[in-house]
Amino acid sequence: MGTTQLETVPEPKYWHLRTVLSEALDQDFEVGEVLPNERELAARFGVARATLRQALEQLELEGRLQRRRGVGTTVAPPRVGVAVGSTGPSWPGEAGDGWQAVDCAEGVPTAAVAKLLGIAADQPVHTVRRTRVTHGQVVAAELLHVPAASVPGLSGIDAPSGPARARAVLRELQRQTLEGQDRAVELGSARADDAKELDRLPGAPVLLVTTRYITATGTAAVAVATYRADTCRLTFGDSGDVEISHPGDTERVAS
Repeated sequence: MGTTQLETVPEPKYWHLRTVLSEALDQDFEVGEVLPNERELAARFGVARATLRQALEQLELEGRLQRRRGVGTTVAPPRVGVAVGSTGPSWPGEAGDGWQAVDCAEGVPTAAVAKLLGIAADQPVHTVRRTRVTHGQVVAAELLHVPAASVPGLSGIDAPSGPARARAVLRELQRQTLEGQDRAVELGSARADDAKELDRLPGAPVLLVTTRYITATGTAAVAVATYRADTCRLTFGDSGDVEISHPGDTERVAS
């Protein structure tokens, strides 16, 4: 990578640097290769480290770079297509949905979750944690919120936690007749728990997919899936409509 004169460029310095770096990634680096450290890059391009960080963050957001604990900033592989739509409504946990049950806990929901579920804040909810693995890599983590009223047949003698409890909740949920589902997608930042699950740094860009599962009596469950924005390219099936919203239009579900 060579140096460049940024002062005479009318566009923001970080954006021009992002373009220069992007071209260098295509020409001079291989997938998985570690970039020089920030001090060296800033000196090479004659920019402040704050400008460099802005450019690197933009490239990470675009999926060109990955920040890895104990390794540094590396060139990212092409995004993996992950299907989040289907040819028809289906319950989580049905065959072929691509998710693995990790854990389950019971408690009261957050205000945002209670609002989406249409229940009182003091009503118990089972929260199932699942992960999605593509090509051997965890690309998404999900919290599936299921009101106790949606799984009345769940036995108290079932495993109190862990994957077995999660699978029991999913089995009971599937006993109901699913009439429809709606889905919204937005850009967000990785929270600490999700970042650890996805091997990302807290605050890294992620794609949040919120799905409501609807029966004749109302919302039976709500899932909030956090996808790695650097590696995932979400695809939708025939019925996988996407709701495009602007900040402030809808209340984000806390994950």
